[in-house]
Amino acid sequence: MLTMEALKEFGADTEKGLAVCMGNEALYLRLVGAVPTESKFDALSRAIGEGNLDEAFDAAHALKGVLGNLSLIPLYDIASEITEFLRNRTDMDYSKLIMELLDKRDNLAALCK
Repeated sequence: MLTMEALKEFGADTEKGLAVCMGNEALYLRLVGAVPTESKFDALSRAIGEGNLDEAFDAAHALKGVLGNLSLIPLYDIASEITEFLRNRTDMDYSKLIMELLDKRDNLAALCK
């Protein structure tokens, strides 16, 4: 079960995330619980695999916004790094960063069970 304590241990800044939800803990936990199934993770992976940096940027930027608003720092930091590389249309191997992002997403998903 997802708890504020588990999120703190995960590395989330729960105070900031909770502030975005105007102190509504149930809302915050519900929104965080929806993150692992966010379709932008798959869209980012697919676009990177296809070499479509524009679509990948859109997906990464959207993820960065969601993760930042919820203060899910371990995910946000990686999404931010990917977003900046894509913003600059950096031609590189993104696989390590994508795997790191997906691993952190899976860690969060495990907390949500």
